[in-house]
Parts: sequence; structure tokens; C-alpha cells
Amino acid sequence: MTDRPSRTLPLRRPAGLAPNRRLLLSAGLGLAAACALRPARAAGGTIRIGYQKYGSLVLLKGRGSLESALQPLGVTVAWSEFPSGPPLMEALNAGAVDFGSAGEAPPIFAQAASAELRYVATEPPAPRGEAILVPKDSPIRSVADLRGRTIALNKGSNVHYLLVRALEQAGVPYDAVKLAFLAPADANAAFVRGSVDAWAIWDPFQAAAERSTGARVLADGQGVAPNRQFYLSRRGFTESSPEVVSAVLKAIGAVDAWAEGHADTVAAELAPSVGIPAPVLSVALGRLSYGVAPLDATVIADQQKVADAFHGLGLLPKPIRVADAVWTPPERQAEAQGANR
Repeated sequence: MTDRPSRTLPLRRPAGLAPNRRLLLSAGLGLAAACALRPARAAGGTIRIGYQKYGSLVLLKGRGSLESALQPLGVTVAWSEFPSGPPLMEALNAGAVDFGSAGEAPPIFAQAASAELRYVATEPPAPRGEAILVPKDSPIRSVADLRGRTIALNKGSNVHYLLVRALEQAGVPYDAVKLAFLAPADANAAFVRGSVDAWAIWDPFQAAAERSTGARVLADGQGVAPNRQFYLSRRGFTESSPEVVSAVLKAIGAVDAWAEGHADTVAAELAPSVGIPAPVLSVALGRLSYGVAPLDATVIADQQKVADAFHGLGLLPKPIRVADAVWTPPERQAEAQGANR
């Protein structure tokens, strides 16, 4: 792989479409979106959770079970939806949210921008839940065919790493493709009108594109990238409210146990509240992984590979050590202290 960053191709917005707020990661991770969310720390026993239309947090919100779980602690929940992981991480770093989830890449950039980031848990890999899509009638048949082509993706998101690894495996230099950095809604529009040749995207947007356009999967994460979801917080919050973090993770585990193996039932129940058609949600849920757990040595090592890959491409402003940002819950700290006596 080359150390030179790739070329980017700006796309023109068709006349008549309203401007869309673009949230692109830079070396400093701009905080405009976070400021719009009133970054002053919430008071009065409220945890502010950022979520996306993917993963167990959206299921937890749809069920409403977290509110009940936190009631004995006197804690209420404020939910904020984000279109992708990068702006959610911006908000977390700015103190606009206390807890959220994202794929592999967004926390890497967030840690490079702030020492406040904390990994608190992870889900098992879900490699089928992200993919590089091409139109159903596209002549592109392999990742190698992407050389010289234009690929839409959300900069700094989980699929950014998928693309980096897929190109590497196919022997295509990173700067041999043209990148159109677009948020999911804009990327979908560009993909449909043929302004891009391929689209790197995650579920449920992936499932929606497959269903509505017949988009073909050129490559997904299988054998390429794990596509783990991470649960993240801030150092200040984990230090001041560790019992709240632990309670949230316990509630996520409960919703995971409810959802695993029952994609159709879960989709039918949650579709109205999350605004995703049940058939699309069912496909996405079927590719999701379940089972929240602490980060172990294997997960940390895999995440370090992500950081090293972006730094090697010159996309990360400085090297980072993922292990420095991993939170140890109080109960595990006590176990460790007891074992060392």
C-alpha cells in the first residue's frame, strides 16, 4: 500500500436539492455538530446516549427497557440519533453525549483527537453487515476492477477500513481509486443516479440498497475486516458514573439475548419506532452480531491494526495505542487487585 493519501472526487449536487450538513473527519475532528448538540455536560442524573440506525443501541431505544433499568439509580436517558459514527465520536469528544457506539474506524480518529475517549465494551464481529456495493448491471466483477473507479463512502467510518483492507488484498493502491466522501443519504442518491461506480456502506443502508436497487455485493467484511461494534464513553463519565456505564452494558446484554435468533419478530416490533421497513430491518438484524463483552487482547490487537493502517496511509495525524483508551470496570479492577494480593 502507498503512504500517499488518495484523490477525492467532489460530487455536484443536483439542482433543487437542499444543502446537506457534511460531517467529515479531519485531523482535529471538527466539533461543529457537537456544539449544535449543546455540549455542556448534562446534570440531574441524565445519561446522554448517541445511537445510529444500526446495532443494539437502536434496539434498546426501541424497546424502552433502558429507562426502566436505570430508574433505581435515579438516572434518566436522553437519546440523540447520528447518521454515522464519525459525528457521534465528535459529539462524545466534545462532551455532548456520554455514551455511544461506533464501528472500528471512528474511535481510532477520536482517540487521536482526544485522550478522553474510552472503549467500554464490544460486540462480536459482524463481517456481513458492511459491504462494497455495485449496481446490479455493473461491469465491475472484483475489487481489482475498482482501479480508477469512483467509490462513495463515509469518511472515517467502519467501511473506510473495509475499503482499505479490500484494496490491499486485491493489490490495488489506495490512491489508485477516486473517493467521494459522502454521508449515507447523499451516497445513496449518488449511487442510484450513477454518479459513483461503487458504494462502501453498512447495514441497514446496505440492506435497503440491496432491496430497493438490486445492488450487488462486490465484497463484504468476510475475510477482510471484522466489523466490530464498540461501545464508547468519555473518561470523565466513566470515572464519575461507572455504575451507570455498567448498568447500560447489562441492559444491552439483555436486549441482545432478546433479539438473537429472532430477526423477523424483532424487526416487526421495532420497525415503526426506528423508521426502517420491517423486511429491510430483518435482513440487517440477521447480519448483526450479539453478545456484549469487555475488550480482550485479541480485540485490542485487531483494533490496533486499524489504527496502524490509517497511520501508515497518512490519514491519522499521529500513532496511537488503543490499549491506553480501554476502560476497566470497577468489578474487574477489584478482581485484578484480589488476584495480585
